[in-house]
Amino acid sequence: MTLDIAAELLGLLADTTTEERPNAQLEALTLAVAADLPVLLWGEPGIGKTAALHQLAESLDLPLTTVIASVHEPTDFSGLPVIGADPAVHGVPMAPPDWAVRLAEAGRGLLFLDELSTAPPAVQAALLRLVLERRVGALTLPPGVRIVAAANPRGSAADGWELSAPLANRFVHLRWTYEHDVVVRGLGGTWPRTTLPRLDPGRLTEAVAHGRRAVCELLTARPKLVHQLPKSETQRGGAWPSPRTWDMAVRMIAFATAAGTSREVLSMLVRGVVGDGPGLELLALLDRMELPDPEELLADPGAAALPERGDLRQVVLEGVVEAVRRNADRARWEAAWMILVRALDGGAPDLVVVPAGNLAELRRDDWPLPAGLERLAGAMHVARRAA
Repeated sequence: MTLDIAAELLGLLADTTTEERPNAQLEALTLAVAADLPVLLWGEPGIGKTAALHQLAESLDLPLTTVIASVHEPTDFSGLPVIGADPAVHGVPMAPPDWAVRLAEAGRGLLFLDELSTAPPAVQAALLRLVLERRVGALTLPPGVRIVAAANPRGSAADGWELSAPLANRFVHLRWTYEHDVVVRGLGGTWPRTTLPRLDPGRLTEAVAHGRRAVCELLTARPKLVHQLPKSETQRGGAWPSPRTWDMAVRMIAFATAAGTSREVLSMLVRGVVGDGPGLELLALLDRMELPDPEELLADPGAAALPERGDLRQVVLEGVVEAVRRNADRARWEAAWMILVRALDGGAPDLVVVPAGNLAELRRDDWPLPAGLERLAGAMHVARRAA
């Protein structure tokens, strides 16, 4: 029959494969799901948010339950009142919907709240307990259930609403975009595959301490960042700092540290919970925390490990020179020159120009010229000419 042939053709079109491929968006999403934090994917219609959730559920072997928030009533999330035999004695229980019962019976799953930005304010208010406390009426969803939502920006949503501030403040907000080569390769039959982050069991305690220290140091220095409710309605519907989201930031730093994830992924997650401004301040503090101690470098200059990023490398070199300035002797001065020479092996020569000039000013008359000065002099000459 014609439909049988059509079904065969549809089957061939659906026959696709997956491959492991680095993808910062998918890694950030998977890490947030592993950290048991609700995630909200923001993106234009048709760019693959729903497809990414289906693929994530398959990769994590989690049953997927999709709930279109905009077509439900508030009672679908707060529970339907059911009158029992004696309401005066037993009260009126709030019965959960069938999808919540199925999740509770399964004990695990991925709850996908789609079209969140088209849900009216009353429905958004009913979602508060579900997203934060995992409560649906009288039912509590088991710990094995993870929550991910998707939303279109108001301008591209069908009869869209701004997300309420209380609901927005409960999510990790991730901006979802598409990569051209990923789409082309996927349409050719091969899509990227999501894998669970590999957490290092030996780094768990260190990871928690790292996250707590970073957030506490920032908020001690910048107390106004503890709670900043945005003034505009649009900004309130995104990521902004509050005690709740700073706690989420601690969790995200801990998971990212234990997983050894990239700075790009960590940046997505941190900015996705406290917003761009506070998030960038926290990332800058994390960068400073991870810089090597100048005194340790001076103690063993031959084994000095310098950051790969140019801006961080220059900060370290300037810190080494300042350490020598505070406590100058010939051995420390020569060790600093050895570190500058090592910096030439893995970085642009212009990074050593200022530190080398400052270090040269610290030389005393009875100190001989350091070894490797010829290499530094040549590099500084080239850098000055290039400038």
